[in-house]
Amino acid sequence: MPLPQFSGERHEGPPSGRRALFPKATDREWNDWTWQLRNAATSLETLLKFSGPISSDEEARLARVIEKFPAIIPPYYLSIINFSNPQDPVRMQAFPSLDEIDYNVYGIPDPLEEEEDMAVAGLIHRYPDRVLMQLTNMCPMNCRHCTRKREWEEGKWSRTDGEIDAMVDYLHRTPQVRDVLISGGDPLILSTPKIEKILAKLRAIRHIEIIRFGTRFPVVLPQRIDDELCAMLKKYRPIWINTHFNHPQEVTPEARAACDRIICSGIPMNNQTVLMRSVNDSTQIIMKLCHELVKIGVRPYYLYQCDMVKGTEHFQTPVWKGLEIIEGLRGHTTGFAVPQFVIDAPGGGGKIPLSPNYLLFAGTNYLTLRNYEGLIFKYETSNNENASGVISFPDSASLVPNQKSGRIARREKRHENHDHFQSQKKGSRQRDLTRPS
Repeated sequence: MPLPQFSGERHEGPPSGRRALFPKATDREWNDWTWQLRNAATSLETLLKFSGPISSDEEARLARVIEKFPAIIPPYYLSIINFSNPQDPVRMQAFPSLDEIDYNVYGIPDPLEEEEDMAVAGLIHRYPDRVLMQLTNMCPMNCRHCTRKREWEEGKWSRTDGEIDAMVDYLHRTPQVRDVLISGGDPLILSTPKIEKILAKLRAIRHIEIIRFGTRFPVVLPQRIDDELCAMLKKYRPIWINTHFNHPQEVTPEARAACDRIICSGIPMNNQTVLMRSVNDSTQIIMKLCHELVKIGVRPYYLYQCDMVKGTEHFQTPVWKGLEIIEGLRGHTTGFAVPQFVIDAPGGGGKIPLSPNYLLFAGTNYLTLRNYEGLIFKYETSNNENASGVISFPDSASLVPNQKSGRIARREKRHENHDHFQSQKKGSRQRDLTRPS
């Protein structure tokens, strides 16, 4: 089934710029995801052809940005940018900005301390029953708000067969792990046979129940979601796919078709949106995005507070903005269309959900609650809950002194061997500068 093409009509956003930007591209080329990768805009000269001229001073400074944080924008994603709008939300996610090096006060390369939680090279074991398997640092597009922006300076790499086998061996030896998230970079940039080889190894581990993919391909390069890939993934279900729409302008006919292929293969999809200043930081935009996602069968899952990553501070919003948006959604739209607002805690603390405060007061036998309209209700609690009628909050005396998680213990053990820790930070990486492996 070929991917649908834009008709040139307006689809609740700017019309596709394919014909204007890439008039010589044939349909066969346009729908070939490897052609899209080969023709991605990466150089300053190419980017300026699309975005328009800037001053010589700005050009010199922008060259510094790209040298530190390289740009990759495939033709498809370029075609959905409204270049007449300097603040176009799609453009802001893709094009390098002087703010990435000029506006940088608090950001650090790895605020989530992912490398601290690597059990072996590329395998992050933070939560008790699940791990993140990082296969590559390559993506179809370098999103300017990327959490792993630090890895762009390393060149392009993907994990070697030996490194993948080491991850699989760790999983064989760790029976409490039941859920594997395959991420990157973007793991779907690897060839379909290579992905299948990895899935077969994971499915041979009896205690692995769920396999998830984190990918932005359905959004930035939906041509990758072809029949061959979907047929292969279907064989290894249960598989879940988490994708990353940030703005309703990204929900194009091509993106809809890609998501439909995945879902029709029996693979459910969730969406994880990053809250970004001037991109999507309003209740109206997030509600519109959530409605568009629900219409195509993709569940709004998370609304992330933008991580405090070096080079992304200009996207930061106040935490209260996220709470305001959730409060503007709750009760005003379908319940499952409301994502959970989370902060990925600095220092490796993991995802912490935040919600507006609807519990105003807890009495001895009643609660005072506020609904989505701001109305106040008294709710009498059951005497069966406990002797006083309410469940009390734990105090410090009820907590175990010096209580530590298993994850912290693992960290400390790894730090006892400094050489081992250093080896996990880098690892031997297979370089591939030209095409997906």
